[in-house]
Amino acid sequence: MENYDVVIIGAGLAGLRCAQLLGRQGHSVLLVDCKQTLHDSIHTTGIFVRRTLEDFDIPEDCLGPPIRHVSLYSPARRRADLESPHDEFRVGKMGLLYSRYLNQCILAGVEWMPATRYAEHHLQNGRLIIRLDSARRSHWVTARFLVGADGANSRVARDLGLDRNREWLVGIEDVFENVRLDGPPRLHCFLDPRLAPGYLAWATNDGEDAHIGVAGYASRFDPTKALEEFREGLGNVVDTSRAKHLERRGGRIPVGGVLRNIATSRGLLIGDAAGAVSPLTAGGLDPCMRLSTLAAQIISQYLKSRDADVLKAYSGDLFRARFTSRLWLRRLIRRLERPSVVELACSALRLPLLNYLSWHVFFGRGSFPDVDPGCELGRPTTEIP
Repeated sequence: MENYDVVIIGAGLAGLRCAQLLGRQGHSVLLVDCKQTLHDSIHTTGIFVRRTLEDFDIPEDCLGPPIRHVSLYSPARRRADLESPHDEFRVGKMGLLYSRYLNQCILAGVEWMPATRYAEHHLQNGRLIIRLDSARRSHWVTARFLVGADGANSRVARDLGLDRNREWLVGIEDVFENVRLDGPPRLHCFLDPRLAPGYLAWATNDGEDAHIGVAGYASRFDPTKALEEFREGLGNVVDTSRAKHLERRGGRIPVGGVLRNIATSRGLLIGDAAGAVSPLTAGGLDPCMRLSTLAAQIISQYLKSRDADVLKAYSGDLFRARFTSRLWLRRLIRRLERPSVVELACSALRLPLLNYLSWHVFFGRGSFPDVDPGCELGRPTTEIP
């Protein structure tokens, strides 16, 4: 039976980041994912914001061209344009990025176990006995610590007795190449509670790939039908009539905020499993990178000291207090079901104060938790942007 310091379930961005950092610190790490290859079943659009691009070393060839322009559309398709003086967004080539990060993990000594699912674990003589199932057999390993990076509906969270996501959106999108780009790269956001109840529909075209998607509360719409209707109504905004369809993506997006109880002496949660997604914008890549960096630091300190007090720095309560306003705005957005009300709200956004609010939502630099990537693992700070 193989022995590890840490077993990480899930090789999305959160799991890869955490595994790489722990491997570099000399810990023995096993990274497990149910997919055979990380190019399969990608769930995220992969939009990286400026602060992530500035603070973390993301390979240039894994990123599309920079985007400075955002167009916001009301239900009646009235358009408001926002422009930043900075390169605000870049769409990640996520399959390539995952593969690059996996190679870095392996170079750091991380052991990779694909096409394998986490089944269960129990505690025996102070160590975790973890059962991992593949198509051919069940595999048992031991570990000192378990990390759940296994998505919004985390089985690891359930078995560790940690909090679980209770509120999420369901998103679906199509990815195309060879889409004509008129003007600069642009992110188009459509506020329409009929097509995307509780969130928005989007069309991103950076001149290389185009992503067209919808997301909303599952009980209030049919995502597949909404996506087809949205695509048909895009007209000349993003013309996919001659484009090549690359793939369809989809999945759950937790929007209840970072969970309160995300760590125990047996393990902790990162990424979507921890609810590390902005309740307002549903953006998850930046908090994923920051929370995973912090988690790696906390785990390393805990394994060396076995002092349970170290884990107190990884409490969701420490993060949630900073996002009270976003949680309240999420509750407000959830109640906006009538297109006429949303249309009125979009009209109000043309007022200087509310226009500034829109600009801040798209181009603001707030994040959680703040981590200084200049040190080897990352040092949490107390700065509140």
